[in-house]
Amino acid sequence: MKKNEEQATGGLPTMLEQGSRRTFLARAGGAAGLLAAGAMLDTPMAAADGPRPSLRGSNVENPMNSGKGFWPNGARLAVSISLMFEGGGQPISGAGGPIPEPIEKGVPDLPTNAFFAYGYYEGIPRALNLFDKHKIKVSSFMIGKAVEQAPDLAQEIVRRGHEAAAHGRIWSNSYNLPRDQEKRFIADCVETIHRITGQQPIGWNAYWMRSSVHILETLQELGFIYQIDEPSHDEPFIIPVKGKDFVTVPYTFHMNDISSFPFEHYNPMAYEQALKDEFDQLYEEGASRRRLMLIGMHDRINGHANRIRVLDRFLTYATSKGDVWFARKDEIAKWVLAHRDSTPILQRGPASVTGLPGSSA
Repeated sequence: MKKNEEQATGGLPTMLEQGSRRTFLARAGGAAGLLAAGAMLDTPMAAADGPRPSLRGSNVENPMNSGKGFWPNGARLAVSISLMFEGGGQPISGAGGPIPEPIEKGVPDLPTNAFFAYGYYEGIPRALNLFDKHKIKVSSFMIGKAVEQAPDLAQEIVRRGHEAAAHGRIWSNSYNLPRDQEKRFIADCVETIHRITGQQPIGWNAYWMRSSVHILETLQELGFIYQIDEPSHDEPFIIPVKGKDFVTVPYTFHMNDISSFPFEHYNPMAYEQALKDEFDQLYEEGASRRRLMLIGMHDRINGHANRIRVLDRFLTYATSKGDVWFARKDEIAKWVLAHRDSTPILQRGPASVTGLPGSSA
């Protein structure tokens, strides 16, 4: 691991150094009161294991829903949002950002680091208010270094009922590390998230979805029950690993802000229409099979003001249906394990042979 990969964002003070939690929240949320600091301070942090899977905050609770279905309460479609918490975990020089010209190697990239900082100052606070508005819960995949940089914000994510999942020690690949080092890379992240938020991560997402061929065994050994690093399905599935079920809750490229809509090509009307079209098609298919819509968003990208407006309009549209389950990914994984008889079970050979996540031998 290169030394500069272990550094934070160029000497930015930690949130604890910046003053009280109330002061930080005022800075992070802006004058509009994005995080309602006073209310936050009066509410205890979530219990160590986080809230149990439920339909709380989901309009699947509509009593008109009845009969057998593929999701809780007969829901026709599940929708799950991933909120990436990465700002503060990137290398001080060389991280990808909106500036196309690369900086000279080793020189601190000040504007790119500030671009990442937007995520914890503005993006996540704004997104949390959006989720509250629509009464939905999401899964936040957190980088350990980012959580250390903004501990109050990580705690607030959990306090509001969202899942804290693992995304690595720093914003970097781990697939080329020896197995024991990759395991430590993941375990360090888990330990940091648990220490700061009180929640034990059970879900994993790698940098650009790339883990080693040993990843499923490694995650299982660390106590994870699911990973999201496969965009091959529109429904969750099970891969048996050493005789025990391990869940994949798929991820997405095409509904992911970091790959589908970079700043230089972003078209808000096209993005909104793509979200609606994805939803409508999967909702239609959901009449006869289990369907899952996935949305990937990053603190520093979809957290911007105009993009939140697009998501707001889409969520207003999607929540108008009476039989859609907006779920955290740990809820989905646990539901799948409890309903194995209606879940695809993939018997795969070694990942080094198939090229797909599976056993390592």
